[in-house]
Amino acid sequence: MQVKLDPVFTGKTLAHLTYWLYPNRRECSYHFAIMNIVSLLSERRVLPDVDAGARDEVLKEMVDHLVATGGLSECSQGAVVEALIAREERISTGIGYGVAIPHCYSDSLHDPVAVFGRSGSGVDFNACDSAAVHFIILLLVPENQPNSHLQTLAGIARLFSQHAVREKMSKAPTSSALLRALEQCQLELD
Repeated sequence: MQVKLDPVFTGKTLAHLTYWLYPNRRECSYHFAIMNIVSLLSERRVLPDVDAGARDEVLKEMVDHLVATGGLSECSQGAVVEALIAREERISTGIGYGVAIPHCYSDSLHDPVAVFGRSGSGVDFNACDSAAVHFIILLLVPENQPNSHLQTLAGIARLFSQHAVREKMSKAPTSSALLRALEQCQLELD
């Protein structure tokens, strides 16, 4: 399978991206179930104004929102927040351009779930370019599907590396407008 990567990833293979995203997983199978980020979102799972100002608070706010919208069970909430924070402490998921893709596994899920958040003031995720993060795409994957999300992560990175995409997402005033803008950008990129 070939993965078309944006020029910002020129010279990096999917294996390098996989290593960067999951440094403790040396052996990976590259049989992917294709997950488009738009297909994982709904208007209810888009937060146009994330209230929290610190990374860990943002992660908690977004996980709380997943619980409130039925995407995650309340009994898994604490473990997921801890796993996301631990993941960020190992290597930041701030990929640059004001974007972070926090992600982890959960044994309480049967299907992947996601929530999109936008921070007007920006959040310090210790991103690779040291820029504040304004767009957070939180992705949770079932424990028994360890590689199913890698193509989705690469697709999100490719999508948000485009200045026009970030510009449209910055201007969208509501959850529904953000979701429509994301769908349109995804279609244009494909």
